[in-house]
Amino acid sequence: MKTPPSSSASDIFDVLVVGGGPTGLACAIEVQRRGMRVVVVEKGCVVNSLYHYPTNMIFFTTPELLEIGNIPMTAVRDKPTRTEALKYYRRVTNHYRLNVRQYERVDAIKGSDGDFRVETTDRLDCPGLHRTRKVIIATGYYDLPVRMNVPGEDLDKVLHYFKDPHPFYDCDVAVIGGRNSAAITALACYRAGARVTLIHRGQQLSSKIKYWIRPDIENRLKRGEIQGYLETTVEEITKAAIRIRTPEGEKTLPNDFVLAMTGYQPDIEFLERTGIVFDPESQRPRTNSETFESDRPGVYLAGVIVAGMNTNEIFIENGRFHGVHIAAAIAAQPR
Repeated sequence: MKTPPSSSASDIFDVLVVGGGPTGLACAIEVQRRGMRVVVVEKGCVVNSLYHYPTNMIFFTTPELLEIGNIPMTAVRDKPTRTEALKYYRRVTNHYRLNVRQYERVDAIKGSDGDFRVETTDRLDCPGLHRTRKVIIATGYYDLPVRMNVPGEDLDKVLHYFKDPHPFYDCDVAVIGGRNSAAITALACYRAGARVTLIHRGQQLSSKIKYWIRPDIENRLKRGEIQGYLETTVEEITKAAIRIRTPEGEKTLPNDFVLAMTGYQPDIEFLERTGIVFDPESQRPRTNSETFESDRPGVYLAGVIVAGMNTNEIFIENGRFHGVHIAAAIAAQPR
């Protein structure tokens, strides 16, 4: 897919979609189907979040629940792999000839309903300007990890994303977290020959760990093959160690790498700067329940960001349908 040349300020799109993940692509398809001109602006590559998933990741869902644009998705087994998903979404993008501007970051959304001016910066640090009648924000949450806010978190050895266990062979690795991603990461590193310590602040591992993973991680912890510390917090990370606070007091452990599987969150600062208002109690952005239009007229939200900080409520499986409602609402308005 070739990135189209930068549009001039005189070009006006009907809709600009911020975010080129599955939900953003689904929104663009629905808009395009209704005869409107649409552009997708993505700060990374197409389905950037999926690209950053672990290399050998297998989805927990079936292929048909990841489909967009009525294009069938095939997989060798009952659950698709990351590689199969990336191939599928590339194929869908090509099939619909979507105008996707990769490696272009949205800096500001100015103007008002019917005449927005979206300011961007591309990979060469060149500024861009797109004019559009409507904006759909489908930025997800995977690009912004939840930080531990402890001394040493910015060291190069601290990673908030896990791709492959091979680099951690014969190393002392601390995995932080007690949910599914932490369990998978700890098991993968253990089987790649790392000396793994799992650190979790809760009294027990999350009940949301997948049923086929739970007995595996529990058995490794029980046998001491993976060292476990529950009700434990990280106090400090240094180049050669990690200091933790356990129920028995402080301990300092030798450490080569820290894999902080502490979760991810929407870019609240960007959304607030864009004019999105959040409910103080639920932490959800205020949107029309039928059209997904935000409190800022002409700006719509799609995908997981509709749930605010409750990121476990919306996934590809249900967020992919938001585009149908949004596109129908936009199409019903006079141009």
